[in-house]
Amino acid sequence: METVAATDAVPLRSTYAPTSPVSLRLTLRPLNRGGQDPTMVWDDSGVWRTMPTPIGPATLHLAQRGGTVVATAWGAGAEWAVASVPELLGHGDDAGEFDVSGNPFLRDAHRRTPGLRLLRTGLVFEMLLAAVLEQKVTGKEARRAWSQLIRAHGEPAPGPAPAGMRVFPAPQVWRMIPSWEWHRAGVGPQRSRTAIAAASVAAGLERTLDLGRGGPEVIARLRSVPGVGIWTAAETSQRAHGDPDSVSLGDYHLPSVVGWALIGKSVDDDGMLELLSPWAGHRQRVMRLIESSGFAKPRFGPRMTIQDHRAH
Repeated sequence: METVAATDAVPLRSTYAPTSPVSLRLTLRPLNRGGQDPTMVWDDSGVWRTMPTPIGPATLHLAQRGGTVVATAWGAGAEWAVASVPELLGHGDDAGEFDVSGNPFLRDAHRRTPGLRLLRTGLVFEMLLAAVLEQKVTGKEARRAWSQLIRAHGEPAPGPAPAGMRVFPAPQVWRMIPSWEWHRAGVGPQRSRTAIAAASVAAGLERTLDLGRGGPEVIARLRSVPGVGIWTAAETSQRAHGDPDSVSLGDYHLPSVVGWALIGKSVDDDGMLELLSPWAGHRQRVMRLIESSGFAKPRFGPRMTIQDHRAH
């Protein structure tokens, strides 16, 4: 990356020229939590993302300019935010042995999504807390809780970020959220206890980044937090560590989507693992390809109902 000297108006600006094409939308899609997400906003200029970096809050703006990405950051964590851009956009992710030439669906999806990369945020607690809020509820419920809690407890985004953006709160802030606010946000006692437990060991969670891009030891350490199971650990390692192989077992929809995409029928977790076994080491990459291809399974069968935890 080439860094341009900071000014008062633009604290830090850099350009990143990836060696392979990168699509901001495809690559950053796993961080999308709806149109009301106070930590990430897309507009005509590119994408804005707030970050609770290890050296302070930051706002990061990314804009695509041909084959380069212009990164601009504000706030105490601006230097960390800018330095994180290459890995955020897939640098260091090794897809050299990934081969889908024998599967027509995946081969076509791979051809049509040349800018898809596997991101690595390097922010473990933030990614784990987001996954905890998504445990055993609909996406709508999880997005509402995320937006409500961060708008209430996150500090305003540094710099000229779009109105209403907030920075993901520090662990000590999450530990102090009273029970009635969790309740009001639709987060039941089990998930709120898990979130508080994770906040209590947040520093240890960040140290799992030293273990690399996921793997069994990372999953085991994440699962040592009470209430964090295999699904939550996998969702976290995919986003925080850039794990190319972790599989979100226990997901309500995922096995069916993978089954319909690859063999034209629904499967369970075991069936999904069997279908993905030819791409061991890259199973998450296969699922991202399916997601990014635009494939949608047939619409039938029971739907998950939204529970209003505030009524209990």
